[in-house]
Amino acid sequence: MNARLIDVRFLLNGVDRAVRVPPETTLLSLLRDHLLLTGTKCGCEIGQCGACTVIVEEEAVASCLLLAGQIEGLRIETVEGLAGEVAQSGEGLHPLQRAFLDHDAVACGFCTPGMLMSAKALLDKGETPSREEIKRAISGNLCRCTGYLPIVEAIEEVSRKRT
Repeated sequence: MNARLIDVRFLLNGVDRAVRVPPETTLLSLLRDHLLLTGTKCGCEIGQCGACTVIVEEEAVASCLLLAGQIEGLRIETVEGLAGEVAQSGEGLHPLQRAFLDHDAVACGFCTPGMLMSAKALLDKGETPSREEIKRAISGNLCRCTGYLPIVEAIEEVSRKRT
């Protein structure tokens, strides 16, 4: 065994994964560079923009702030995992993706994966969030294009349709 590599086992989008990476590897780098899942975007790399948001054990987190070794045995969901949910349901797009398109909540699209994952983490709690709760849930995600209102409206629509 190479002393400069660590073994990490985790559940990624419902699939057991095992990787061997340098100990300084972030979850963001693990996803993008080692597993070639480029839906999670690299923005600021200091946890302030939200572009790299994924769900870890049902919580939205900035993947640039977690080291790969910290996810040992945990459940990770990325934006690519939305496609797996869609495949199981037989729909074309995940409801959040459809709502983002319907509400023009996607402009350049760079923030969209992080926004989707923050919204999913909120809605997966099973409650119907208020507009203020939605705003709080996406407050760690920066968007320069939409003005946020279409994003909030899209999340509200999905929330209403689930009840």
